[in-house]
Amino acid sequence: MDKWDRRFMDMATEIGNWSSCWQENRHVGAIIVKNKRVIATGYNGAPQGITSCADKKECLRKKLGIESGTRQEICYAVHAEQNAIIQAARVGCSVEGCTLYCTHQPCVICAKIIINAGIARVVYKEGYPDEFSRQLFEEAKVTLQKYDELQ
Repeated sequence: MDKWDRRFMDMATEIGNWSSCWQENRHVGAIIVKNKRVIATGYNGAPQGITSCADKKECLRKKLGIESGTRQEICYAVHAEQNAIIQAARVGCSVEGCTLYCTHQPCVICAKIIINAGIARVVYKEGYPDEFSRQLFEEAKVTLQKYDELQ
């Protein structure tokens, strides 16, 4: 494993700790990197001006009994990957050809956004029950690598 992959995944993990998600197992962090430089960061949390789950002291998905990997739209949080891409756009940084490091495998919604943003490689730490996102990455020829399997 490359020392840079380790450094960037450590950063993504730390950024995930900033999450405003009520469920600790859902603290997700992401960073976008180009030429060993961090372009943008993101973590999962409520949009600006919306009360977070942590502040509400409950998870809407858990309250409604929504199974992991399904109905991603029923959640107050914007996903970490989405927030990183949005942050790059807000400051005018292209993510074309970049690598995205994420603590969790992206869901299908994030996969579509990542593909259209032009990100070339995704490295993730934890799995996610979304085989369709993996299929989309493969078809779009975006490299998807599990962190602990890097050589």
